[in-house]
Amino acid sequence: MTRQRVLDEALRLFAERGYAATSVADIQVACGLAPGSGALYKHFPSKRALLEHAVRRNLDTVAGRSDDAVAELPAEPAEALRLMAEVVWATMDGERNLIRIMIREFDVFPELFEPMWDTVVAAVYRRCADWVTALAGRGITRVEDPEATAAVLVASLTYFPILDVLIGRTPGDVGKRRFLDAWLAHAARTLGLEA
Repeated sequence: MTRQRVLDEALRLFAERGYAATSVADIQVACGLAPGSGALYKHFPSKRALLEHAVRRNLDTVAGRSDDAVAELPAEPAEALRLMAEVVWATMDGERNLIRIMIREFDVFPELFEPMWDTVVAAVYRRCADWVTALAGRGITRVEDPEATAAVLVASLTYFPILDVLIGRTPGDVGKRRFLDAWLAHAARTLGLEA
């Protein structure tokens, strides 16, 4: 049994059942170990420590992947908008379990999930706000409040994958491609990027 497998199985079970409803024995069984064997404690001192390690590992992965993907945005605003949207969705899709756990367990472990907001979610809003502000500075868009506009655009973009993660449904039961195409058209109109 590897430490990586323990982290992956624990994250999956916490997402499916919730932290409190997942026992150490459940995690051991999911990893192919005998329940009550104590083998999990060779890797982590407690279930809480396991959750902390899983969250930190995934946060580091998300932050690095997101930064790398949008390090250099295309000069064409419509292409940059599409790239940012696709990166946000790909990141959220890759971290479905972490998102589900964070939303379900935020009240129980605020100190654990606050860094996710500070390092990942707030960074996405900031990056988008900086991009919209730069467009305004170059005279490409004329939005009155770039920060609020960016917040609305990111919130509407992330609503689709959040609902999908939490309840397995999407807004209006519209497919992913249709939603993204409509979002891109709406965002382009909002920013005045239409030809």
